Amino acid sequence: MGIERISSRQNPIVRYFRNVASGKISDRALLDGEHLIEEALASGIDIEVAAFTDQDAADRFAGRAAGASTLFVTSAVLKAISPVQSPSGSVALAARPKTDLARVFARVPQLILLLHEVQDPGNIGAIVRAAEGCGVTGIICSERTADPFSWKALRGSMGSSLRVPIATRQPVSEAISIARGKGLRILATSAHGGTALPESNLRVPAVIVLGGEGGGLPTAIMDAADERLTIPMQPPVESLNVAIAAALVAYEAARQRHTDRADVSVR
Repeated sequence: MGIERISSRQNPIVRYFRNVASGKISDRALLDGEHLIEEALASGIDIEVAAFTDQDAADRFAGRAAGASTLFVTSAVLKAISPVQSPSGSVALAARPKTDLARVFARVPQLILLLHEVQDPGNIGAIVRAAEGCGVTGIICSERTADPFSWKALRGSMGSSLRVPIATRQPVSEAISIARGKGLRILATSAHGGTALPESNLRVPAVIVLGGEGGGLPTAIMDAADERLTIPMQPPVESLNVAIAAALVAYEAARQRHTDRADVSVR
């Protein structure tokens, strides 16, 4: 497939990119930057179309992405189709990853993050990135949690959202019910009054519930949990950004589980 050259911002492809970026087209994801495009290719994600301002980058993509349309565009066109304030020089539209709850729970022993009303896409991206790095097996996003496949969240995850199983727009009560049916413990994060994170047992299969910016978790979800987790803080700091909290909890779980494996190997 050849490379199409586009120099007019009135080209219909511009509106198509914009509609995906705004969420009007829900079965596509916008990938900003060559790094994300490379991650999508490596992950087997189907890319529909990619636009580049650099001829060499366009040639490289066209040689690797069979079936995808390749566009060589002017800087003005790229700025029109990219939602990023300072576009990186390449942007693509790809099939939106699809994951159901069955896949989220499939890998054992489960370490699953359940995000309740986390509304900042940047936080979502950072959480997914940290989750993959710490061996989290899946992520569940509640109905009012920001879209982890929006362009901003994808950019923040640096490609991790293309690999970690993520189920979106899930009722929290249903996710917790399924987890209980599979014998998983439900652990709710709380700014105060919970088990101190270093003293918790994160070796067991578990779902860790984190609340959104500002409000945290509602009482009903706290009461439904088997245990509350609190990250000890030095005063006067009382709480952490949800992405930082998720990273610390995931890291502690990874540390505990790695220690267990090391103990077994020594024996």
